[in-house]
Amino acid sequence: MSVLDNWKQWEDFLADRLHQAQNEGVSKEVVSDLAYQIGDYLANQVEPKNEQERILADLWSVADKDEQQAIANMMVKLVQNNGTR
Repeated sequence: MSVLDNWKQWEDFLADRLHQAQNEGVSKEVVSDLAYQIGDYLANQVEPKNEQERILADLWSVADKDEQQAIANMMVKLVQNNGTR
């Protein structure tokens, strides 16, 4: 089972990677840029596996670049308090 198959697992996976990056001193700007790149890759290369991913993919597809960056930043905020530490 892929982490993309279950929304909660996906959130926890992202949170763990975020905490790892923060613990290694990665700046917020770099995290934001990576979140955008991951969102863009997923939207263009990966078929959504659940309702939440479908909604994000649909929003991403109609958003301009600034709005996509905002979506990516909101995902960072969403997972910030999830995962293991």
